[in-house]
Amino acid sequence: MASGRRVSGSGAERGAKDRLKTKDMKRTRSTRSAGSARAAKSGKPFPAHDAASDAGKDAFAPRRRTMDTARDGAAEAVGGWRALLNPLWCYHGFIVAVFVLACFGVIMVFSSSSVSQVSGGKSPWTKAFSQGAYCLLGFVVAFVVSRVRSEIYRKLGIYAMLAALGIQALTFTPLGTGSEETGNAGWIRLAGVSLQPAEITKLALCIWLPSALMLAKRRARTQGDKAYVMPAGVYALALLLVMGGKDLGTAMIIVFIGLTAFVIGDFPTKPLLAAGGALIAMIGVAVVVSPNRLNRVLAAYRPCTDMEGVCYQSAHAKYALASGGLLGVGLGNSREKWEYLPEAHNDFIFAVIGEELGFVGTLTVLLLFAVIAWSLLCVALRIRDRYTSMVLVCITVWIVGQALVNIGVVVGVFPVLGVPMPYVSAGGSSMVMCLAAAGTAVALMRAQPQIRAESRRV
Repeated sequence: MASGRRVSGSGAERGAKDRLKTKDMKRTRSTRSAGSARAAKSGKPFPAHDAASDAGKDAFAPRRRTMDTARDGAAEAVGGWRALLNPLWCYHGFIVAVFVLACFGVIMVFSSSSVSQVSGGKSPWTKAFSQGAYCLLGFVVAFVVSRVRSEIYRKLGIYAMLAALGIQALTFTPLGTGSEETGNAGWIRLAGVSLQPAEITKLALCIWLPSALMLAKRRARTQGDKAYVMPAGVYALALLLVMGGKDLGTAMIIVFIGLTAFVIGDFPTKPLLAAGGALIAMIGVAVVVSPNRLNRVLAAYRPCTDMEGVCYQSAHAKYALASGGLLGVGLGNSREKWEYLPEAHNDFIFAVIGEELGFVGTLTVLLLFAVIAWSLLCVALRIRDRYTSMVLVCITVWIVGQALVNIGVVVGVFPVLGVPMPYVSAGGSSMVMCLAAAGTAVALMRAQPQIRAESRRV
């Protein structure tokens, strides 16, 4: 009896399921009939149910979910911290950082030079107008060179290098000016305008040396290390011409550029080490034979008691930084610029920034140079063209390395070298050529596919 009840119970359950299926089928038929009627009224065919198409859709569903997940992850990556690696962000960040530094430099040149200009019987705006004019000229030059294709830079680099060597050689002619007493005679005067040819040499080296090393590497397969004689010889000539003008600070920056290019350009190791040793010996001799340089080096790395002599400039730079505190004494309120700190608007402008704008102002300047370095290096690592990558790295070492050397001099890490801060210190040659280097970098960064596509849309 019990088993009979179980069987009848299971039969009742099957009957209930069959009735539910029948109702579902009737409901489906009525839905299709209603759809067909609507389609007939509207004149559009009602899509027939196709089990195969449903199966196909179900088969592609996992792939669609994977693509959607990848797309969402990419969007989150761009919006998160990985946006710092995005070439477009680096491209625009570099342009903004250079523009802000150049405009900020004009403001700080006016603030740091106004007192000295008035004491000299001139308008307090003299240096500001001059620096502003050079800044505008530099922006024009940067825009023009940013429109040049990278292939043209590669082809014309040798001519730019030869022109730079010729202009640098003019410092040894009657056109050369400068004061040998201060250890720097690397200036010329043309048409009433003073120029520092070494600034042109820096940019020419950044453009030409990478292509020369790439060519030498290809020739080395058949010629051996002799293929590197030409680029090494031309670079050595440029360095000797700069050092001949007794501009040891600029020579140091050229050494940085050359060392970077030779290392990433696969220059043979043994000749590079030998050349480095010879260069160190040469710099040592140049320091020893010049009493002015020797006194600067000794003042930087030993306790200095001559506070009114060789230590005067460095000491007052530290006074300025110490007076600034966290937020500074206010823009235009520097005390050291009242002719206590020599070259307050030029090589030691960072000290005035620290005094007037405090730690916050100096940190902002450092962050802007960090943005420049990060942007150029990130794009250089993502570009497949080796020449473009090498040029961007060389420009980074020039601009950011020179800024760090300038800051190191102000805080006392390095002896006084006479190296201006790019985009900020007063000086037409430095401003124009540094902005030209920025324009060159912008032109070469467009070789990156994402940046090139964005530039074409704009």
